[in-house]
Amino acid sequence: MIYLKKVFFVLVFLVCYCSSGAIFGQEINRFNTNNKRIGVWKKYHPNKRIRYTGQFENGKEIGVFKFYDITSSKHPVIIKTFYNNSDSVFAQFFTIQGKVKTEGFLNNKNRVGVWKYFNHNGEVMSKENYVNGLLHGEQFVYYPDGQVTAVSRYKNGLLEGITSKFSSKNILIEEITYANNVPNGLAKYFELNGNLKETGFYKNGKRAGKWEYYLDGEIASEEALKKNKRNIYKKQ
Repeated sequence: MIYLKKVFFVLVFLVCYCSSGAIFGQEINRFNTNNKRIGVWKKYHPNKRIRYTGQFENGKEIGVFKFYDITSSKHPVIIKTFYNNSDSVFAQFFTIQGKVKTEGFLNNKNRVGVWKYFNHNGEVMSKENYVNGLLHGEQFVYYPDGQVTAVSRYKNGLLEGITSKFSSKNILIEEITYANNVPNGLAKYFELNGNLKETGFYKNGKRAGKWEYYLDGEIASEEALKKNKRNIYKKQ
């Protein structure tokens, strides 16, 4: 009976040992009969540090790929997640210390959809939309507390439409119309209390025509503006 128990434990040990050896001794960087990459792949930089790790299925990336900087293998600087039956890839870019910098989807190496950018605390710093690798749609920039500081609109990679800027107290302080990436059209500038300060039109990036100036939200003459400036200097 004791002999049978010993034989049983030896067999269990051999099974576990062989199984673990098969797992840890798994062959990497393999090709199938069609010369397509399969299974786990691991590549190295010239200095022997890991360059990337990931898995292939019949030559196509699947699941998570991790890419490392040549100077460090501690944290990946890029993580890409590949999906079956899709050309879209979710990509995240990191600092050497492992903090996320930006993330979004790639399609044929072009940015598509919403991309997010993060500050050193991991908070969203800005969001923007891409179509075929070009900025297209709204772009939002945020203060550290999450309050919107600017909203811009893009078309095929160029500023197009109204760009608005806000104070940290969510007061509109600037509103400029863009076309072909330069100011073209109506522009408004506001005081920090929200009162209109000046307004006019831009043409091809330059001020054009007559601009109107305001004091306490009402149209003011040049003389009144000069007088107000003199009073401000005296108080200083």
